[in-house]
Amino acid sequence: MPFANFKVPEKTLTPEQKEQIVTRTTELYVELYGERARDNTMVLVEEVADGGWGISGTVLTLAVLGEATPADTSDA
Repeated sequence: MPFANFKVPEKTLTPEQKEQIVTRTTELYVELYGERARDNTMVLVEEVADGGWGISGTVLTLAVLGEATPADTSDA
């Protein structure tokens, strides 16, 4: 079963953007493996809490990433 796991900063994607990630990733697997992959492809979009990850010893926050206004939070 093809599987993709996207970890993104919390509240930076709209529900429509998450749907687009799922759809386009599924289509990519179908392009690579053929139509048989469609029904078995799993795509997980995980939102990481602000400050819950880092790079090179630096904790990343929305402020550090330059995110002035978080995306719509109505799906939270």
